[in-house]
This record gives sequence, C-alpha cells and structure tokens, in this order.
Amino acid sequence: MNIFVVMKRTFDTEEKITLSNGSINEDGAEFIINPYDEYAIEEALVLKEKHGGEVTVVSFAEEEADKEVRTALAMGADKAIVIDSEEVDDIDQFTTAKVLATLLKDKEYDIVLAGNVAVDGGSGQVGPRIAEELDIPHVTSITKIDVDGSVATIERDVEGDKEVVEVSLPVLITAQQGLNEPRYPSLPGIMKAKKKPLERLELDDIDLEEDDVEAKTKTVEIFLPPQKEAGKILEGEVDDQVKELVSLLKTEAKVI
Repeated sequence: MNIFVVMKRTFDTEEKITLSNGSINEDGAEFIINPYDEYAIEEALVLKEKHGGEVTVVSFAEEEADKEVRTALAMGADKAIVIDSEEVDDIDQFTTAKVLATLLKDKEYDIVLAGNVAVDGGSGQVGPRIAEELDIPHVTSITKIDVDGSVATIERDVEGDKEVVEVSLPVLITAQQGLNEPRYPSLPGIMKAKKKPLERLELDDIDLEEDDVEAKTKTVEIFLPPQKEAGKILEGEVDDQVKELVSLLKTEAKVI
C-alpha cells in the first residue's frame, strides 16, 4: 500500500507569538509539525503496519522545515519530498494544494492523508482541494478507518454524532484529534531518519511556474484581539439593575 502524507510546518501555538508590522514575527518563534498532521502521519504508520507498503511525507515548505520533516521520518515514515516554497512570494491554500496535487499526479498512491486543519490558518481547505485536483474522493474529519482490499470504511464526526462512509481507493482523508495518539520518535528512529531519503524539488521540477500557483487570496493584516475591559457589577434594587443593564447594552455594548 502506497501512502502519502501532506505535512505542514507551523508555529507552536503553545509558545509566545509576537506581531511586527501586521505579520507574525518569526524571529525566536518555535516551529513544530502541524498537530493535525501528526495524527495523519501516525495513521499512515498504523496502516503500513497492518497492510505493509510505504509512507512518504510531502511538504511545500522552506528549507528550514527540514527539522520537522526529519521528525516525521523519525516517527517511522520511509521517505520525504519537500518542494521549495521560497521562490513563491504569496502562498495561500490554492497555492499549496496546486503544488502538492501536481506532485502527486505522477505518483502511485492508495491513500493520501492530511491534517483536518492547520493551527496557523484553520481553513481546512488544502486536503479537499488536493482531492479535487486529483479527481479522487475525499472524507474529512475522520476518527476511524479500516481498509479491506480496495475499500475503506471510515467514521467521521458530524455535529456530535458519527457518520460511517464506505469508499473505494484511492481516497484522500483528513485526520483530526481522536483518530489516534501520535507516537514519539524513538532514539533508533531519530538515528535512522538521518539516512532516509529526503528529496528536495523546485517548482520547475514538477513543470510549474510561479504564475501557475499565484495566490487567490491576500492577507491584509494580522492582529491580536482587543484586551477585554474590566466587567461592571450592577448594584441597587433589581428593577434599577435591569434598567441600567438595558441602558449599557444600548449605549456601550451596542447589541440592542
């Protein structure tokens, strides 16, 4: 079974992030594998252990992402392909999906896994966009998958309940929390990862030019939410409190 996993390098949202001139300041920021992509990597490894085959991690990223890619290899992935993103000025979900789908079109695969969302953007678009480019079915937000031959039975979250989907391979699925518990790289895994294949490509290598992947959206500004002001405690008789509350909702909160 050939399995590909789409991986993104993201900011560690548990660490402090600062803004400079309306954008995230990368100096001193901590980077990690997007947590939802870790679920995708783990599930790929579980499927490989059950059915055999090979797991390949693919990423559209800058050279600095090699650390996170090597971590995926240390977890147990067999090889990785990184397409350099540094020559592309503006990148959005269309750009990433177009690049990775173009790469995958020349590959043989049974399952493509991706994270449900990226914690730095949260759009949840890249996985489904890749599937549309490849013209294969996709199932999002999965919590369980069983493969029998060329058919996969998948469970996914739907508004607090679950939906069971049966789909023929090849298929793209996006992973979310609850699917599994990602393993930590072992020391032997870390040592082996140093020797595993990591192929680096440019856009030219997959017959794409920058104009082909021009972003469809533009980030105008990034800003932190305003600090919450101190709350007010209303005093006096209940009738007086109600009148004051209604007045505040009209004049200050402007919600009525």
